[in-house]
Amino acid sequence: MTERNAIAAGFVTHEVTNQPPPLVYDAWKTDTVLRETVAREGGGWAEAELAKYGSVVSGEMMQLAVLANENRPKFKPFDRYGHRRDEVEFHPSYHRLMELGVSHGVSGFAWRNEEKPGAHVARLGLFYLHNQADQGTSCPLTMTYACVPALRHQPELAREWLPRVISATYDGRFVPASQKAGITVGMGMTEKQGGSDVRTNSTRAQRLGSARGPGQPYALVGHKWFFSAPMSDAFLVLAQAEGGLSCFLMPRFTPDGELNAIRVQRLKDKLGDWSNASSEVELEGAFAWMVGEEGRGVATILEMVAMTRQDCMIGSSGQMRQALVQAIHFTRHRTAFGKRIIDQPLMRNVLADLALELEAHVALTARVSRAVDAAKRDTKEAAFGRIATSVGKYWVCKRTPVFVNEAQECLGGVGYVEEANLARLYRQAPLNSIWEGSGNIQCLDVLRAASREPASREALFEELLAAKGGHAAFDAATARLHQELANTDALETRSRFIVEGLALALQASLLIRAGNTMVSDAFCESRLGGAHGQMLGTLPAHAPMQALIERAFAEETK
Repeated sequence: MTERNAIAAGFVTHEVTNQPPPLVYDAWKTDTVLRETVAREGGGWAEAELAKYGSVVSGEMMQLAVLANENRPKFKPFDRYGHRRDEVEFHPSYHRLMELGVSHGVSGFAWRNEEKPGAHVARLGLFYLHNQADQGTSCPLTMTYACVPALRHQPELAREWLPRVISATYDGRFVPASQKAGITVGMGMTEKQGGSDVRTNSTRAQRLGSARGPGQPYALVGHKWFFSAPMSDAFLVLAQAEGGLSCFLMPRFTPDGELNAIRVQRLKDKLGDWSNASSEVELEGAFAWMVGEEGRGVATILEMVAMTRQDCMIGSSGQMRQALVQAIHFTRHRTAFGKRIIDQPLMRNVLADLALELEAHVALTARVSRAVDAAKRDTKEAAFGRIATSVGKYWVCKRTPVFVNEAQECLGGVGYVEEANLARLYRQAPLNSIWEGSGNIQCLDVLRAASREPASREALFEELLAAKGGHAAFDAATARLHQELANTDALETRSRFIVEGLALALQASLLIRAGNTMVSDAFCESRLGGAHGQMLGTLPAHAPMQALIERAFAEETK
């Protein structure tokens, strides 16, 4: 035994060195870009709320997110006695994440403060922060936020439901909405046979009684192939009524307190988004009220979709920021070849390029949120928002997988294992480009707005021309875009190229007008002027790399 112990002692091979310490930071204080952007776009008055949530997001919520994704939702079709329940069971960490999101205003803050200009910009900051911790809970939070404009089409339903929708109280119990102070709302549009072509929906709405039309009760019979957040208290859905495809509010429990006939078939086994539940359902005469005009269901529910598309941009930007924070933290605290990795010239280029990319995404996303905020007061802002939302949703969400993978590579093999949250972020990264209309749908919406809504096209180019003279490459790019849109030959086939150009030009315009020429010159030269390769990390050598990195994730002084 003594000899064996002596041999074993000789195989104590190493101590752990050259590894970064645990990441401890404040998601708001360290984010110069977010703080400047929120203030510039009119949400600075909510700084106290944003600062408070920033410390919660980068503290308690990070570990909660790990637990919520490790312990996925479970479908409970029946209770112990065999009664149908169609319930989805969540780990306590999920409910705590939802409680923190709701209480800090991710779902209701903008509506509770909508008389203040910039309320939706301030709420952008809250949602951007939330997505740095967990993305799955963002689904029910964003749908609850986004349902408000659609519900307002039916005033009597809005009076009953909206106080609970915009409440700062979260109640995850599986009980009727009337017993709660705060509720969540989901959505069901997609069916097996149609996908994005919702006008082919086959779900039928049958009158309950002699009256028909807005506000009246119906029974829905059919299915939904993607039914988001089935644990919600109510859902906005589409179904075919006598007068055509219409929008309906379908509660989880009927007005008399009985479980509604929403039969969950299964939960989707998704690539990522594990803390959230997505499902397939059959509607076996489910009770619902018509919302908005009969036959105008697409137009009604698109008011919700416009808000959720904005949130796809915000969510993707938040994911990218978290990926970049992880990469910068790791490279600041690990050495290779005699110096910190972050000080290696090539790595510094990669991180700076990621930082520049993110700053442009945040600028465009916040500008869309300002348009959403001002739409009711300003027709020009409403017109700009209709086209810019699709431009931004296409570009920001499309760039997220590439961005997260590059950040992942900064950690090497460590970034590919589950213990680093970059693996989870990478699984999550493609989602927002698919949900709420894929890239092709966004491009078609841009073309539709540009050709059929002169006000949207004019507002878009007015936004671009506001930065005219700010950089030669920007001016040249704007002129090319005029020519591209004026040429109607094979316009749909070329639309991805055009929308990409619009996104980059909009980002450049915003960065130029923000006034930091260090940032805007680097962006225009690299993204519009040809001084950039096909991969991230190809900035010209004279780019202000260290300054860009610090803007993205400032080192906190103790």
